[in-house]
Amino acid sequence: MSEGRHDAYHTISVPPATEPSGCPFDAEFTPFDDDYLMNPYPQLEKFSTETPIFYSEQLGYLVVTGMENVVEVLKNHEVFSSANVQDPVFPVCTAAREIMSASDYNPQAVMSNCQQPDHTRIRKYTREGFNARRMKILEPYIRDTTEKLLDGMLAKGSPAEFVSALAHPLPGQVIFRFIGFPEADDEQLIYWTSNRLVFTWGKPSDEEQVEIAGNMLKYWRYCREFVASRNVTPADDLTSELLAAHKEAPEGLTYGEVESIIYGLSFAGHEIVSNFIALSLLNILPDRAQWQRLCDDPALIPNALEEVLRFDSPQTSWRRVATRDTSLHGIQIPKGTRVFVSLGSANHDPGVFADAEVFDVDRDNANRHVSFGHGIHFCLGARLARLEGQIAIEALTRRLPGIHLVDDQSLAFSPNMTFRGPRALYVAWD
Repeated sequence: MSEGRHDAYHTISVPPATEPSGCPFDAEFTPFDDDYLMNPYPQLEKFSTETPIFYSEQLGYLVVTGMENVVEVLKNHEVFSSANVQDPVFPVCTAAREIMSASDYNPQAVMSNCQQPDHTRIRKYTREGFNARRMKILEPYIRDTTEKLLDGMLAKGSPAEFVSALAHPLPGQVIFRFIGFPEADDEQLIYWTSNRLVFTWGKPSDEEQVEIAGNMLKYWRYCREFVASRNVTPADDLTSELLAAHKEAPEGLTYGEVESIIYGLSFAGHEIVSNFIALSLLNILPDRAQWQRLCDDPALIPNALEEVLRFDSPQTSWRRVATRDTSLHGIQIPKGTRVFVSLGSANHDPGVFADAEVFDVDRDNANRHVSFGHGIHFCLGARLARLEGQIAIEALTRRLPGIHLVDDQSLAFSPNMTFRGPRALYVAWD
């Protein structure tokens, strides 16, 4: 981490909150509230109707809700910068700060928090890595891995904990193969990359911060060593493709940027997709008629997954910071104002989605959600996430049509303000 570098992947300093003027203030709202973590949508619906833009005193952010407002902020990247999206929401404790101040811990902003003109330059190379050829290579691996994980879950018998059995390991293994990491390292890598969302978007204790910071440093060092090895011995993977691009155009993509892309991709392609797969079961299975329709006609699965992304997105918010004094619908926003962009409220906007609070696998405009963002920072991995979700649900409808949620289970969601997914989800089958 860095307190001074403008291009650091993370920064530790959390500047004092800058308060806008001319908008409602809310002294109570916080996305860390237990009710919000369990189900944010009732609160978001109320805000969207009554106070679509307001300042949260507890959070220190201007909260923006509703599709029109959210899209306006996301598309205006020059005024509302994404520079803060990978920074911890709250100050980092001294012990964790010391760990992340290691001289060799120097990842750069290369994707979600990278600004223009560097963003477009770097994105060209990372976008090419998600090409149709790479997806075609990965698809058989995704299918095979899904089947093996299901075999393991079935072997242990009903009931089963679905997140640890399939939803969490599948995306981890897929993104590691995509990058090129050897399968033998999977267990260690999954441990190192777990819980980073709590560090960056949550309120971890000092003890948790120290543990996660140590893992992040170890993982960064692993990434650097792996990139160095691929630089000598390339293979057919994303890392080697990026290194080839660097060698062809060193100023177009630097060696340090390749290291940082590899470091950042593992998180973006893992925990968020894990949540997506788990939320798919959590939302589809309660309505047996809708589940049965997917079993009878797998062609309905892609649209059903778009409805999951709309109705109960694995990413409910994102962040921005004002780069200069500006205004939004009459609200004066000073430079430095931090903005909480509510993707979840946009996805439930009744002006866009009829009966927005109803989960409907047949919704004809389900794909109008903004769960993958909007504008120049639209998620690069959207295609891969959709493919993994589709393969997982197809396999479940084929092999376990009688799967259902275990009754009366207590759900717990990761205590962070951006990414949503059950920590555990128990399923059973006949």
